[in-house]
Amino acid sequence: MGDIVTAPSTSDVAVRFELRPGDIGYITWLHGILYAKEQGWNHTFEAYVAGPLAEFAKMQSARQRIWIAELDGKIVGTVAVVDAGENRAQLRWLLVDPCARGVGLGRRLVKESIQFATESGYRSIFLWTVSDLHAAGALYRSCGFAKTLKQPRVIWGKMVTEERYDLALLS
Repeated sequence: MGDIVTAPSTSDVAVRFELRPGDIGYITWLHGILYAKEQGWNHTFEAYVAGPLAEFAKMQSARQRIWIAELDGKIVGTVAVVDAGENRAQLRWLLVDPCARGVGLGRRLVKESIQFATESGYRSIFLWTVSDLHAAGALYRSCGFAKTLKQPRVIWGKMVTEERYDLALLS
């Protein structure tokens, strides 16, 4: 008989807000590996993540934050709020490792990032995703985001339909 494996609960997951050595590379790698496996995207998606993430890491701002979720010392989730100018925030790099899915971690990260953006005085928050990420789209809509734009295009080695979601914030 094998061991019984149980999914973690969100209380098992520690969340930190500071980047540590290795985080940029690991977060980029995790995005690249998971999206290649799950969506068939190529290496250009890693570059799409790596460039802005590296720039984010070099900037210090009280109005920007990254959430790094860890389970037993391993990064299993991320999201960030980035200043997009004109008092708008952008939600970026939401990812939950398959080992930590289904327990509400994605919802926790999105809700906390919306709260942070609101408390930081942003008027709105937006994000980009793709239509094939059904669970992500459902999560965003359940948190109050509305789809405002759809555009098919070839990126990351595949034809995808990019979607923009927006949420007005009450400050």
